Amino acid sequence: MSTPAKSPNAVAQRRTLMNWTQGDLAARAGLPRTSVSAIEGGRLTPSVTAALALAQALGCSVEELFASSQPAATSRHTVEWAWVPVAEPARYWEAVVGSRPLRFPVESMALNPVPHDGVWSGGAGGEAAPGLAEGTLVLACCDPAAGLLAAEYARASGFRMIVLNRGGGAALELLKQGLVHVAGLHRSTPQKPGRNGEAVRASLGSGYRLLRLAEWEEGLVAGADIRARSVMNLVKNCPLWALREPGSAARECLDDLLACRRPEGRIVAGHLAVAEAVRAGWAQSGVCTRLAAEEAGLKFLPVRTESLDLCFPASQQHDPRVLALISLLRSRSHRRLIGDLPGYDARYTGEIEAI
Repeated sequence: MSTPAKSPNAVAQRRTLMNWTQGDLAARAGLPRTSVSAIEGGRLTPSVTAALALAQALGCSVEELFASSQPAATSRHTVEWAWVPVAEPARYWEAVVGSRPLRFPVESMALNPVPHDGVWSGGAGGEAAPGLAEGTLVLACCDPAAGLLAAEYARASGFRMIVLNRGGGAALELLKQGLVHVAGLHRSTPQKPGRNGEAVRASLGSGYRLLRLAEWEEGLVAGADIRARSVMNLVKNCPLWALREPGSAARECLDDLLACRRPEGRIVAGHLAVAEAVRAGWAQSGVCTRLAAEEAGLKFLPVRTESLDLCFPASQQHDPRVLALISLLRSRSHRRLIGDLPGYDARYTGEIEAI
């Protein structure tokens, strides 16, 4: 996908005004100097990612550097559905993942407090504002605090984050299909610190990075009227569970506690849903994070500490949207914010591991 230049000298003019060399601009934008030279000379049409990087480095919008019309590849006729909406009319967001313009049915406004880009009905819909899809990062993750992360990301970077509420296995599958930029998973524990990397290698292979979001406490949630003296006491006497989907770390945790017993209950989506099911009274317990349990006003019995990592392709490490995420997680203010959440530990937030 490419963005036609308004003028072959637009980038050069702004660079000159800032008294930068081509090497200076290339370093700030994370691009080869030869690419900057070719773009300034009109010999190379920049990709959407390169255009965003140059605009961010020069402190202006893409529209100021390049043609204001939206790239042809993101028109309503060529945007693919990431998956088909269950019903129409359907509100949706648009994002460019890799080189693919994608349309996502709106999900979970609690995690995504951002306006939709259009409404699809009868085979037609509107178009996202120019540059909005290219400035959107799509994250698949079950972190109950992901909405807070999205709000801080937008405030700090000017980009937008869309959060899809998915367990680790489902999130990695979306990343494998090229439908999201980043996938969250939390299988690693102090006893088995390499399990997140093992899961990535088994599902995706090599060529990925793990970015530490936090460490958190995961355990059993119980209503105020449940008199459980210990985790095993609750496991032994719980008749009805709020279950997470197979393939999620929370379901794996419960299966380990139950050994060979088959749990009775319904599958719900996410840590917040587990806590809400117990709070509403139709389940006696389930596995979730301390944050989800405490915000629902429920008891929490810790089982294990897990490392929550965000996985992304190594080839996308210099994408401005990914760079903005890394910068946010490494900022002192965000680490302090994460550390204030019940059950979260931000000591290693922002660290990166190669897979």
